Amino acid sequence: MKTIKGPAIFLAQFLDNQPPFDNLNNICAWAADLGYKGVQIPSWDDRCIDLKKAAESQAYADEIKGTVEQHGLQITELSTHLQGQLVAVHPAYDTLFDAFVGSELQNKPSARQQWAVDQLTYAAKASNRMGLHACATFSGALLWHTVYPWPQRPSGLVETGFEELGKRWLPILETYEDNGVDLCYEIHPGEDLHDGISYERFLDHVDQHERACLLYDPSHFLLQCMDYLEFIDIYHERIKMFHVKDAEFNPTGRQGVYGGYSNWLERAGRFRSLGDGQVDFKGIFSKLSGYGCDLWAVMEWECAIKSPEQGAREGAVFINDHIIEVTQKAFDDFAGADADQEKNKKILGIEDK
Repeated sequence: MKTIKGPAIFLAQFLDNQPPFDNLNNICAWAADLGYKGVQIPSWDDRCIDLKKAAESQAYADEIKGTVEQHGLQITELSTHLQGQLVAVHPAYDTLFDAFVGSELQNKPSARQQWAVDQLTYAAKASNRMGLHACATFSGALLWHTVYPWPQRPSGLVETGFEELGKRWLPILETYEDNGVDLCYEIHPGEDLHDGISYERFLDHVDQHERACLLYDPSHFLLQCMDYLEFIDIYHERIKMFHVKDAEFNPTGRQGVYGGYSNWLERAGRFRSLGDGQVDFKGIFSKLSGYGCDLWAVMEWECAIKSPEQGAREGAVFINDHIIEVTQKAFDDFAGADADQEKNKKILGIEDK
């Protein structure tokens, strides 16, 4: 068994141009004051990090680590969610995803994809320089527009899509192998890797790559009506990262999983601050601890109602209260006895012949 580390906080949703959210030093001071012990850094945000420089300069990588550590914090992982998304984009989404890049890459899908691959490469090298062992990402999507099969999918479409997805990601995974870093895909609607079956399809096309790991976020499973506890039973050996995020699903006679194009507040399924939703975190922390998953518990705030500041304050306490200090002894040790083969045989009624 293993005691989960934490609490930690994903900085992406908190960064702002106003103090204390305007740079890495200030936001780390704020997080430390709330009781957090780690920060997950969005690698695309230059208020936190120059990713290319961190990949190329050990001195700069050490500087970033020093900025965080002077506040008594650790860097848990780098996130490449936005860049990973751009590794695979169906043309229908080109305009929407151009918002993730500068004007020099907009309306240039091939150049945008190459930029994303370069970014993933930088993140692997930067993680190595910082002594990090995991990095978060999204898979991107070529097939998502066909997730509901109407019109019906032609034969072989899914296989072709995953073959292409694997072809794009396999060289990136090899880069992560070279740098000793696990690349953890967040299983997420909108991505081609959105549940266990799609993840398994992906593994088949990247030769079951050992670095193709998982970021476990139960909120996305609850909103798909999946058994998120059994997911841990099935995939715990691949789970290397953990987003602690809550959600609720309250279907009505008017809407369900798809939400009727409603905004987040009005949807049947919506994200909530920790403790305000329906996710069974006691069960999750118990399973992850029992399986010995070596993880940071990283709060991600995406609540439709509560402010990020209140969510962050309460989140540190919530995670602290759920982290299990795993036992090093059995509760019935006091009544135990040393192994004695002859005694065991006697108890079982076994006679030597």
